[in-house]
Amino acid sequence: MMDTDVHEVHSVTMRKRAFTLIELLVVIAIIAILAAILFPVFAQAKVAAKKAAALSNVRQIGLGILLYTIDYDDMYPRNDGCEPDSSLNSDLNGDGVVRCSWPSYAHRMNHFSWQKWPMPYMKSVGILEHPLRQKDAAQWANHGQIVNAFVLNTAITGSLDTYNRSPTFKRQFRNSWLGGSTTGVPNPSRTALLLEFPTAGTGALPGGTVDPGDVSETVYPIAIREFWRYKLMNGGYNDCINGTLGTDVDFTKVPSGGITTSSTDSSAHFIPAGRFLSETPTKLEYLGVTGGPYEGWTYKNDCTTITSGNVGFFQPDTSIDYPLWGLGY
Repeated sequence: MMDTDVHEVHSVTMRKRAFTLIELLVVIAIIAILAAILFPVFAQAKVAAKKAAALSNVRQIGLGILLYTIDYDDMYPRNDGCEPDSSLNSDLNGDGVVRCSWPSYAHRMNHFSWQKWPMPYMKSVGILEHPLRQKDAAQWANHGQIVNAFVLNTAITGSLDTYNRSPTFKRQFRNSWLGGSTTGVPNPSRTALLLEFPTAGTGALPGGTVDPGDVSETVYPIAIREFWRYKLMNGGYNDCINGTLGTDVDFTKVPSGGITTSSTDSSAHFIPAGRFLSETPTKLEYLGVTGGPYEGWTYKNDCTTITSGNVGFFQPDTSIDYPLWGLGY
């Protein structure tokens, strides 16, 4: 065979090996279809991994608090004081400035900075965060507080507001209706001590008071289904006021589709949003009232965003069987 013939055969072979435009388009379409199928799977796997990490974190925090109670006669922490250079944010320590009042509470030791209490038993600040939530940058920078992660259920522990207060200051002593002791919790494996609190502006879940502003008061959990409904489900403030929407999980509020909790025995649980609501009593069951979002409340309402350390409502029925909230026997 002559050289020209070999060249012609080689050229024909090369032309046969090239992809046509249609073939390229088919390949691109297949890749796009596979990507459309696989990307949501990858996203779900990422969420699942972070859910598992959140469960691990909250369990370690719960264990840290449980170890604290062992060292303090089974009593939950609730002191209110000032400890220089105690901030979880190290940038707010070591400069000689004591930050225990406005504009910075970085060295305050109370329920808003409750994470400091179990820290000696954990050592890692990162454990205090929720992998599916972005902590409040301003709170961290100004006060060294971790907000938008897990909150402490202060209705179980009780809390104090005694720092720099006069002897007659109202609600200084907020005493848990269970006594503030691990031994007072009727169902330790199911009662939530730590939990996510969507749309919160604070690191602590306040207890609700019934008394008219005495120095020492009893606090009860915000175990009100109507209150939690729009914290988990779709709908904004106006929907809450008007009773619209509120039926489907809002993944912008609860990225995992539910609430991660640590019970008082330090066991960790993931509770889907719908089940969380079903394990929370209605206002009729708990407060004995029905009606709009203001019914049953004396301070705040169903639709409020919590930023303070206390709320107020009617005398609740604590005998009803809702162990998630420490209710029942």
